Formats: sequence, structure tokens, C-alpha cells
Amino acid sequence: MGPQEFGIYMEEEGGIVEENTAPVRRAGDRLREAREAKGLEIDQVAAETRIPRRHLESIEAGDFAALPSRTYAIGFTRTYAKTLDLDEKEMLDQVRAELAEGRPQVNERPAKFEPGDPARVPGRGLVWFAILAAALLLGGIYAFYSSYFTPGLGPAPLQAPAEQVAANDTPEQDAAPAPQPAGGPVVFTSEMDGTWVKFYDASGTRLYEAQMDEGDSFTVPEDANEPQVWTGRPYALAITIGGREVPKLTEEDTVVRDVVVSAEALLARGESGSASQTADPAATTNPTT
Repeated sequence: MGPQEFGIYMEEEGGIVEENTAPVRRAGDRLREAREAKGLEIDQVAAETRIPRRHLESIEAGDFAALPSRTYAIGFTRTYAKTLDLDEKEMLDQVRAELAEGRPQVNERPAKFEPGDPARVPGRGLVWFAILAAALLLGGIYAFYSSYFTPGLGPAPLQAPAEQVAANDTPEQDAAPAPQPAGGPVVFTSEMDGTWVKFYDASGTRLYEAQMDEGDSFTVPEDANEPQVWTGRPYALAITIGGREVPKLTEEDTVVRDVVVSAEALLARGESGSASQTADPAATTNPTT
């Protein structure tokens, strides 16, 4: 007889009759038989339940001592039975009974966490979603602070950096004035921070409006219909036509408005001419449209 078979001997008149009972099927055997009946390999069950293969093999062999603790033995068995569509309560009762027999005792020492229930483990899709959400959040924070601390920046200057530095650093000359440019793009460059300016055409359509900082530039569109300017700091705006510097609108601290700034109008003013101005009593306050 095997170790799991029980024999009952009965004496009868003709001799001794041996009656054998059926072997006891342990929890591990039932799980293994159910798995094989479904045609599943143990690796397939390990991938589906996320229980390490070595633990599944220990459960099927009834070697609960190879598991980290009693809690793992019960938890893994519940997940295994659920995967195989077995009665979880019946299987757990049998496992608890086998653990109580002390064959063998389960090791209760603490061990690292090894999840047995896939529902408790975050999926890969959730991880990628969290990464994407974090990237969008960082991008939004960057965009907010960029727009908050540097508002109203005008378009980048059309001049090359070397040409712009050369134009800004040209010393004033007391000698005969340089010949006036024949034409070209009209560029306004702010020489101070916080210079409010608005450009618009004859119909009132806004071409550009901003709080310009030092170095910010705006090029007047050549096809604009009678472009005009409105600003409270005309002395802070350097003007070039075709890359050549021309006199500012005025050196006075006053508000200028409805001043035509086409290349023809600026050249017609002449070297000593001044722009027509409309005084504004609120010269230190930015006008509103």
C-alpha cells in the first residue's frame, strides 16, 4: 500500500480479508488535475495569475513550506482555484486543514511582496497614462510661467544679430548726415523696457500692439495701407529703413498718435523734421482700444 492508503483488516471464517479505501486527494493534486483537464501548462497559469511558477509547483506538490508564509499559501491557492473555476471556499478549507496537520509547517518568516491577484497590480496601460499625464502637467506649468513672466513680446527682428548690434551701437555724428535710404522695410526697435506701442492702418485695423522690452522689434508690413503709430514713448523707438537708421519720431516725452510711419512718410519728414503729434493728457498711461 502507498503512504496515503488506509487498510482495514477483517477476520472471516475463510481467512483474513483486506479492505482498502481510496487514496485521499490533497489540494495540490486537485489543482493539478483541474489544470491538466483544461489543457493548461503551468507557465500559462503563472502568466495569467502572476504567481511565480515555483510557487505554483510547490502548491501542486503540497509543499507549503516552500512558500513565504501561511498567508501566501492561502492567497495563492484562492487565486489558483478561481482561475481554474474551482470552489474557492472548499479549496481553502482543505488547504487550512492540511496546514493544521503540520505536514509540512509553512515558513512564517517575512518575505518580499509577491502579488498573487492580478486585479491588485497596476496594468501597463495605467502606467503609460500616468507618464503622459505627468508630461502634460509639466508642459502646462512651463507654458504658464513663460507667458506670465515674459508677456507681450513682439515678433523677432528681421535683422541678423550682427546687423542689429551694429545699428544700435552706431555713434551719433556731428558731421554731415549720412545719405537717406531710398526705401526698404521700416523697423521699429525698442530701446527701453515696458514701451507700449500700437500700429494700425488707415482703416483702424490693428497691425501690432504690445508692451515692448529693450531689443524687441516690429517690421511695418510694406503692403499696409497708410500704417500709423500710437505710443507714449516715441523717444524710446529707434527707426531704420532698409537697415539704415533714420531720426526718431521725437525726442520729447509726449504721446504721439496717428503718425504715418510708411517709408515714404518717414523719409519726407527730413532729417530735422518732426512727426505730427496729438497730445494725450494721460501720457504716462497706456491707452486702451
